[in-house]
This record gives sequence, structure tokens and C-alpha cells, in this order.
Amino acid sequence: MTGDAPQDDFFGDDLDAGEQGEGVYIERLNGADLYFEVAGNLDSGETPLIYLHGGPGYNSYSFRELFGESLERPAVYLDGRGSGRSGPLEDTEQGHETLDLDTLVADLEAVRDFLGLEKIIPLGHGFGALIALEYARRHPTQTERVVVVGPWIHFPALALTLLTEASALRGVELDDPAGAIRASTPEGQHPQVGDARVQAAFSLLNARDLLNALEFVDAPSRMRLEFVDVESQLVGGGEVQEALVNQGMWEFEYLPFLAELRRPVYVIVGVQDRTSYPEQVQYLADLADADVTVLDTGHYPWLDDEEGFAEALEDALRR
Repeated sequence: MTGDAPQDDFFGDDLDAGEQGEGVYIERLNGADLYFEVAGNLDSGETPLIYLHGGPGYNSYSFRELFGESLERPAVYLDGRGSGRSGPLEDTEQGHETLDLDTLVADLEAVRDFLGLEKIIPLGHGFGALIALEYARRHPTQTERVVVVGPWIHFPALALTLLTEASALRGVELDDPAGAIRASTPEGQHPQVGDARVQAAFSLLNARDLLNALEFVDAPSRMRLEFVDVESQLVGGGEVQEALVNQGMWEFEYLPFLAELRRPVYVIVGVQDRTSYPEQVQYLADLADADVTVLDTGHYPWLDDEEGFAEALEDALRR
């Protein structure tokens, strides 16, 4: 594995527990107004899932709407800080609220503690995989196992994928700015390789069109998700994305921390999800000894093969 080292900046009225149950919660936890839904009986004896959406800045609505009925165990659907139905990022004395992985992991732990759950199974999709993995690393005794879908864990590499694909779609030769960036960066400073690659990619093709081309099997699949998104009336996410970019998201590599995971890791990925397969998944297989299931789907496998995804998820939860 090659690449630049991760940036330190990125790492960087309640009911009683016995009264928690199914329903919608908007709670002030860890200094933020967090929205989450509980589906199923948390006292069933089954370790509950907590779903962590991607984006970043997306929400849990579409997964609940499109796949929730297929889950055979209790689940918690969390809209991340500043995302979906959770409260917006707040202003501080220093300016607009910043956002980092430490905070997002602490939010998840606050939800687990509020619900009085002894253990959870983080289920992270896309960017949410990063939160799921880091939660398991920091809180192994509260984590039964980790399941990630279409994971993003190495952002400079993902940025290069975006630039490579954008160049191909535009019919131009790949021009990776990484070499020039590294050569011009003073010693002791972090070269902003990922950010430069992303800017170059989005100068060739706008972000939505590029991600649509890489994540979806076909137009009907994309339109099905877009229809649910319109139905949800949930828009935005830009502030969350900006906050994470300002914290160095596109320079972040999770690889050094994979060997520290002490819980089983299961990966479900679509072979047609070019944002995650094969490179991002291979890091997890090589460095975290993750068990990988590959489906003939895109970035949202429950859209393209609901039955196959349900079987893969159940296998990851039971094995």
C-alpha cells in the first residue's frame, strides 16, 4: 500500500434506559441534536444494528424505507450530526462548528449509551464505514462485530479513482497532480494530494454526474433511489461535507488503524460499485482480515439485489 500518511486533524430530557423502545427520538446527545429511530424490540436478545449512512451528509431514510422490512433483528437508524433530520451544525465562538471522526464516533457511543445497549453491531455504508470501523477500534467491548457496505476508507485513493474515471468519461488523458503537489510541498507539511485530485476530477465532470456513473448499475436503479429521496423531502448535506473537507477528509487514510481492530469485520460490496470495488475493499481484506462478499450490484446493493443483499447481511450477522 502506498500513499501519504493520514492527517492528524481528521482524527482528531431523557428516558430511563429501561424505557427505551420502538419509535423516533430527537435527543440532545454529545452536544448535538441527533435524530434516530428504533425498529424492533431492543430486549429481544439479538444484538441490534445501528445503521450509519454515507454521503457524507446523507441520511438513513432511504435505507429504512427500501430495506428496513427485510431486517430480522432490531435496528437503530441514525441521521449523523448535521445530516438529514438531525439538527444542523451549530455556530461556536470560533465560528461554524467543525466536524471530525472523533466527534462522529462519540455521537454513536452517546446513542448506544442513551438506549442502554450493552453491545451493538455498527453497519456502515460508504463514508459511514469509517465511523463503524473506528467505533469498533475504540469500543471493542461494546461492539459484537462490524459490517460495512461499499466502504470508503482511503480517501486519496478514492480521489484518484474519481479523477481516473472522470478523465475516461471525458475522453482525456489522466493527469494526476499528485507528483507536482508532493514536489512543491515544503518539508514537514502534508501534501494536499487528495484534495487536488478531487478538484481536478470535478473540474472535468460535476460531482453528481460522476458519482452516479460510478455508483449505479443503471438509470432505473438511480431513479428508484432519487424517488425515495424526493419523497423524504430531506435535502442538504453540503455543510457537513464542507466541514469534513476542511478537516482534511480527502487526505485521510484509515489503513494504519486496520490492524488494531479486535472485532470481526464483514464487507459487502457490489462489483459494479467503482468507488469501493476492488481497491477500498482490498485494504480491508489484506489489513483487517475482513470477510468479503461480492454481489453483482452497485453502491446501494439493496436497490439492485435485495434478496442477495439480505442473505449476505444475514450471513455476516450470524457467522
